[in-house]
Amino acid sequence: MVSLSFETPEVCEELFTPSPPHAELALNGVEVFMNASGSHHQLRKLDVRLRAFIGATHTRGGVYMYSNHQGCDGGRLYYDGCASVVVNGDVVAQGSQFSLNDIELVVASIDLDVVASLRGSLSSFQEQASCKANVPSVDVPYSLCLPFDLKIRLSVPLKIKYHSPEEEIAFGPGCWLWDYLRRSGASGFLLPLSGGADSSSVAAIVGCMCQLVVKEIANGDEQVKADAIRIGNYKDGQYPTNSREFAKRIFYTVFMGSENSSEMTKSRAKVLADEIGSWHLDVSIDGVVSALLSLFQTLTGMRPRYKVDGGSNVENLSLQNIQARIRMVLAFMLASLLPWVHNKPGFYLVLGSSNVDEGLRGYLTKYDCSSADINPIGSISKQDLRSFLRWAAIHLGYSSLADIEAAPPTAELEPIRSNYSQLDEVDMGMTYEELSVYGRLRKIFRCGPVSMFQNLCYRWGARLTPSQVAEKVKHFFKYYSINRHKMTTLTPSYHAESYSPEDNRFDLRQFLYNARWPYQFQKIDELVQELNVKDVQESGNHEIVAAPSDGVGGMGVAAAGSGNPNVGI
Repeated sequence: MVSLSFETPEVCEELFTPSPPHAELALNGVEVFMNASGSHHQLRKLDVRLRAFIGATHTRGGVYMYSNHQGCDGGRLYYDGCASVVVNGDVVAQGSQFSLNDIELVVASIDLDVVASLRGSLSSFQEQASCKANVPSVDVPYSLCLPFDLKIRLSVPLKIKYHSPEEEIAFGPGCWLWDYLRRSGASGFLLPLSGGADSSSVAAIVGCMCQLVVKEIANGDEQVKADAIRIGNYKDGQYPTNSREFAKRIFYTVFMGSENSSEMTKSRAKVLADEIGSWHLDVSIDGVVSALLSLFQTLTGMRPRYKVDGGSNVENLSLQNIQARIRMVLAFMLASLLPWVHNKPGFYLVLGSSNVDEGLRGYLTKYDCSSADINPIGSISKQDLRSFLRWAAIHLGYSSLADIEAAPPTAELEPIRSNYSQLDEVDMGMTYEELSVYGRLRKIFRCGPVSMFQNLCYRWGARLTPSQVAEKVKHFFKYYSINRHKMTTLTPSYHAESYSPEDNRFDLRQFLYNARWPYQFQKIDELVQELNVKDVQESGNHEIVAAPSDGVGGMGVAAAGSGNPNVGI
C-alpha cells in the first residue's frame, strides 16, 4: 500500500456542476475526494446521485467518499443518507437510505495503489495531466495508509441497494414523521380517515412508522426506545414491542361521515384502522351541517340545494365546501381535546392527506380537511400512491388497502343517487395520469400554455386531434390559474416530487393570473388552425409523430420565443 496521497473536499452541489472540481483535481494527482452533502430525498433520485459518484471515478480513477445528512431538518425535507465509498467506479460501501438512527458510520478498507494503477494505464490521462496547471496544495505530515498487513480485508465491490418507489414512499415519510413527532413535543397524530386512497396512504405510512420504531427497539436502539417510551407514555419499564399496540397509544383516526358517505368507505376506514391498530372514531357531521344551513336560512330566507336536487352550481359547490371545512375544524378540536379525555399528556398533530396532483389542479377546498399541521403525501402523485397501496397491502400487512386502491376515487360530498355517483376525475375534467403529465411539463420543463400544447401534440398526437389537445391544455391552465391562490395555504408537505406546486421554496410563482390567458389561448387556436389547414392540404395523410418517452423536445421549446414573456412561464 502507498503512503502518499492527496485529498480534497467537494461541496455538495459542486459534484453536479458541468465542470466539477474533481475533474481538474484528479489530473493534478488528487486521489481521494470527500463530499459532505446535504442532499434531500426525492422519489427515484438516488440513482442520479450514485451515478455521479461512479462517473467521477470511473474514467479518471480515484476514491470518492460521500457523506450525507439523514433525517428531518425541521421542515419539508428529509435527507436520505446513503453515505458511500466509491473506488474507480465501484461502490465498495453504502449506508442506509432511510433510518431512525441519529448517527450512522460507514467504513471501507481500500488500496490506493489501484488508483495509481488505473491512471497509469490510461495514456490519455497522463497526456492531459501533463498539460494541467498546478493546483495549490498544503503538505500535511500524516499518512492515510496503514503498513502492509495481511489481516486487513479490503472492501470489495457490492451490489448497490435501491429501494423501489413504493418503499421510498413508506420509509421516507415514515422516518420523517417519527423525527417530526419526537422533536415537536407532540404525543401523537390524528388523521381524518375517509376510507379513500389518499387518507389511507397516510394511515399506512403512520403504521409503517410504528413498525420501524418497534423494529429499531428490538435491534437495541436506546434513543428510539427512550423517545417511544416518552411519546407513548409508557410506565414501569414498559416499552413498545408490538406496532399495533404502539399505534393505539399515538394514533387517532376519525371517519367523519355525512349523509353523502357510503357504507363501503366507512367500512374500509374501520377495517384499515383495525389492521394498523389506531384508536378509531366514527363521527357524523350531519347535525353540524344542518345547524349551519339553518343559520344561513334564518339570515337570508333561502336554503341551498345540491345540483342533483335542482340546485345551481354555486349552491352545489358551497354545500360541498361546508362539509369539508367542518371536518377541518372537528379534526383540530379532537386533536387538542382527545388526549385530555384519555388522560394523556401533550397534544396531537393533525395529518393532511391531499396529493400533489390535487394541489396542482386546485381540487381541494381551501381550509378544509386538507389543512393540517403536516402532510406526508402532499408531494406524491396519485399514480405513485396507488402503486404504494398495492405494495403496502402485501409488504406492510394491511390487506384492506388492496380494496381501497381498486375503488374509484370520490370525494363523497354530493348525494348518492341510483343514476349519479360523484367521481374525482369527472369533477376535475381530467385524469390523474394527465395531471402528472401537465405538472411535469409546467414545472420541470417550464412550459406555458403554448409550449405545453406543442409538446402534447407530439405525445398524444396518435390518439387526439390538435383541437382536442388544445381543449385539454386550456382546461388545465384555466383551473390551475383560478386555484393557484390555494397553494399559498397548503399544509407543509413532505417534499418527494420535483413538480410540487407548493408556494414555498419549490414553486415561487405568482398566484394571480389572468385565467382567460388571452394571448396564449389565441396563439394555440392559431396553431390548431394551421395544423388543420395543413392536414387538409395533405389529403388526410398527415400524422403527428409521437414524441420520445419523456414527451419533451422539438417544438416544445420554441413557443417561448414568440415575444410574449408569459408564453414560456
